[in-house]
Amino acid sequence: MRHAMILLAALAVATPAAALQLPEWLVGKPEAQEAGPPRPVVSVLVEDGHADDGWIPGLIQSRNQVQMGFQTLGRMTERRVDLGDRVAAGDVLALLSTEDLAATTRAARAAVQAAEVQERTAAATLERTQALARRNVASNAQLEQAQQAATAATAAVEQARSELLQAEDAEGFARMTAPFDGVISAVYETPGTVVGAGSPVLQLSGGQEIEAVIDLPEQSLIGVAPGAQFTIWHRNDPDLRVTAVLDRIDPVADSATRTRRLYLALPQDEPFRLGALVRVRFGTADAPMLSLPIEALIDDDAGRFVWRVDREGRDAHVTRVEVEAAAPYRGRVSITSGLEAGDEIVVRGVNSLAEGQAVARRLEP
Repeated sequence: MRHAMILLAALAVATPAAALQLPEWLVGKPEAQEAGPPRPVVSVLVEDGHADDGWIPGLIQSRNQVQMGFQTLGRMTERRVDLGDRVAAGDVLALLSTEDLAATTRAARAAVQAAEVQERTAAATLERTQALARRNVASNAQLEQAQQAATAATAAVEQARSELLQAEDAEGFARMTAPFDGVISAVYETPGTVVGAGSPVLQLSGGQEIEAVIDLPEQSLIGVAPGAQFTIWHRNDPDLRVTAVLDRIDPVADSATRTRRLYLALPQDEPFRLGALVRVRFGTADAPMLSLPIEALIDDDAGRFVWRVDREGRDAHVTRVEVEAAAPYRGRVSITSGLEAGDEIVVRGVNSLAEGQAVARRLEP
């Protein structure tokens, strides 16, 4: 038995290691690894209607708009108009209490009368003194004193009359009248309130020229200049769209939000009402403003670029295209150069592509 075990051990050592491997029918023949098929790509078409995803909230207001206030301090006793009322130029909009103002006017009128009496008295004294001086009865000092008194009395009359005019004007300031035809677009104070001089009480908007206003951050204004076209629509009626033209941009940013206000001129037959909230986007149907999701852009040392899919029949590959774009706004960027309407741009997995890489079908994001 011992000799049999030794013989088996010697055979095991002498047997090649390959004899201990699995047979070929179990392992299978090695095959060369082949490349997989082209990968599908998630992409968008730059004119595919995605621009509506980047709409901006806007407000319809009048180009000719003014806040109305009284020019003097007082208690408002009457407000003859309300929000939405149409008024004509010269209509009385609100009134202040005139009791204190009328008393001030009466006091100023009495001061004028007293100053005029003093003036007549000083003039008569001057005439007498001049007559006495001609007969060498009055001295030159007395004559000069009479002349100074008469001059001071005349100046006092002019001052009193000026104060009377101011009092009468202040009494007239108690009536607020409309400077032009328009619509009351805002109301800030109610009757019985004590209002200060210049404090806004009403807002009057002229109904002739209507415009839309939007606010954008400074970096989103790159490439935007007066004359640019926008599309405006109402949320409840998205099929009715109006083309607006950028008229002007506020030169100074808002101190709180750091945004600039854009004013968009609307056509005369625009369907929007004053104060309506609307949606605004860059470009129009005839001249679209190309827009892409921010995920499509790649920034490196060479610049900013996107992957464009070029398709020829069933074959397709990606091409690196350099672009110029504005700053991102609400997850999208406006492309100012480098692309054309209809280009297919990759928006997913952009960092794993290579120039000329073959791709397969297009997938919606």
